[in-house]
Amino acid sequence: MRVMTWNVWWRFGPWRERYEAILATLRELRPDAVGLQEVWTRGGENLAERLARELDMHWAWASWDVPGQWRKRLDDPELGVGNAVLSRWPVVDRARAVLPPAGGDDGRVALYALLDAPGRPVPFFTTHLTSAAHASALRCRQVAALAGFVAAHRGGTDFPPVVTGDFNAVPDSDEIRLLGGSRTAPAVEGQVLLDAWEYAAPAAPAATRDAANPHVAATFRPSARVDYIHVGPPGPDGVGRVTAVRRAGDGPVGGVWPSDHAAVVADLAPEPAS
Repeated sequence: MRVMTWNVWWRFGPWRERYEAILATLRELRPDAVGLQEVWTRGGENLAERLARELDMHWAWASWDVPGQWRKRLDDPELGVGNAVLSRWPVVDRARAVLPPAGGDDGRVALYALLDAPGRPVPFFTTHLTSAAHASALRCRQVAALAGFVAAHRGGTDFPPVVTGDFNAVPDSDEIRLLGGSRTAPAVEGQVLLDAWEYAAPAAPAATRDAANPHVAATFRPSARVDYIHVGPPGPDGVGRVTAVRRAGDGPVGGVWPSDHAAVVADLAPEPAS
């Protein structure tokens, strides 16, 4: 089972050309489930719906308030933004949680989609935490709310929850440590969400906000790993265990960089170990 997370950078930059690069990347990778962040919507059209139609996938969507500074950059009051899930299998349940702070002009959300995968359903989540560099304390509150949301929707299956997203935080930050439970007390007692990247080859390129990307270089920000796939401990006999993980979408496609973020792709075992 191949799962993926990708921030697709709303409608910034050459967004029409980037759409084709995003679509080509997804076609090549053939993921079974994808968590997308910064998904645009406008006038009844939705990027996730377009991608799902092209890829013959199901989709779920959760909108969030467009930050004021984003509207100023694009000057288009009709543009919306949100998180989405694309799935090879039907979405049989879904829910949306508003993360702190509720309201205001940066109302981030988390999206849950229960995927009707063969053998056992998969509880799949995606989110996008606030991006301000100084906002670690706020992101900790958002992670606590996210962890509670996962705990409330992870039951009914022995497949571990899969939590994807752009957390805007580096791996040793307080907010990321809250999810794992091994370096600090977990946000929900007894709930452990493992960083899939821990299974990557030690020398593998890890930065998902990569200064080699011209969209990132233009911001003068350093390279960092800020996008994650977290998975609960494997189910019976290793169901849902991570078997491989890597970056994707980390170079130009036909001369166009698909996004200002690289994607993360993980392969999970859908069946017990033999």
